[in-house]
Amino acid sequence: QVQLVESGGGLVQPGDSLTLSCTASRFAPFEFVAYAVGWFRQAPGEGREAISSISKSAGRKYYADFVKCRFTISRENDKSTAYLQMDNLKPEDAAIYYCLLRSAMPGASNWGNEVEYKHWGQGTQVTVSA
Repeated sequence: QVQLVESGGGLVQPGDSLTLSCTASRFAPFEFVAYAVGWFRQAPGEGREAISSISKSAGRKYYADFVKCRFTISRENDKSTAYLQMDNLKPEDAAIYYCLLRSAMPGASNWGNEVEYKHWGQGTQVTVSA
């Protein structure tokens, strides 16, 4: 079965950038392209937040309002990998970031529904502090 491995987190200062990666380690490219990918995050003591989602062939991308114009989602299906480019990081961005897979096509009204996504992994920690 698929194993999702997130990487790229770290400790940065406000205004810095990070690129997170998510690799489906047991998926061939023809399998990875069958799923949309979503990024979620969870800060200590807080609920999980939907950050962004990208459709199977990258034709549609969705972002939470609080990261729009700062974060960019992308994918390379031939590498079974998705990315989240995070620019101008703020202290409130500090959280554990997770990637997940979604079999149904995401739309503008439902892309962030947590129940539609599967294969929670360990996540990667992002810390933003001066």
